[in-house]
Amino acid sequence: MELYPAVDVQGGRVARAPTAHADPLAALERYARAGARWVHFVDLDRAFGRGDNRDLTRACLQAATMSVQVGGGISTEAAIDELLAWGAARVVVGAVAAADAGVVDRLLARHGAERIAVGIDVRNGKLAPRGRGREDVPKIEVVGLARRLREQGARTVVYTDVTRDGTLAGPDVSGARALNDGLEVIISGGVASLDDLRAARAAGLAGAIVGRALHEARFTLAEALACVA
Repeated sequence: MELYPAVDVQGGRVARAPTAHADPLAALERYARAGARWVHFVDLDRAFGRGDNRDLTRACLQAATMSVQVGGGISTEAAIDELLAWGAARVVVGAVAAADAGVVDRLLARHGAERIAVGIDVRNGKLAPRGRGREDVPKIEVVGLARRLREQGARTVVYTDVTRDGTLAGPDVSGARALNDGLEVIISGGVASLDDLRAARAAGLAGAIVGRALHEARFTLAEALACVA
């Protein structure tokens, strides 16, 4: 199982991080020193239509010494192409785009399944994307969407129960596990303890994204990496 420490950028700083740890470039270096093989990078301003951190995103991708997965409601093919060209190892296609089978087909054909993941943001078992464009997405049943993605050749999905994201309420392991047939599922949202990571690993999930729990020092990155190893 892979651990993805989160670097969520807002206004040029790491969101919710203590001031001493709020420099995104320094966060990448710190996580690399601790042994992380991946990070999960999100430009929150871009995701929610409040501007963007474009230059910083590019600088982070060029400076990173580990693999970077970029997420955050990325819904256009041009944006995905650009992020991959800048050095992202994998881009998470936002749920708005994932609802369009044609977009997924084109991205997988152009970049390959190893570089494209699909974000599945969920509320009460239905697709519930956040950020721009969410109002136009039909209420798709999530297990059916996962089945369609698998049939299209997708390999990786990032599953987030949006009601838990940032809450430290524990991740929705059972919901993520329901999508685990033929897909590598990375869980996000609510991880608060090492026991949450152990539960995700026991469920056979491919990875877990951790943000707030690290910022609040509920456990160290080294402890988390040892837990999932």
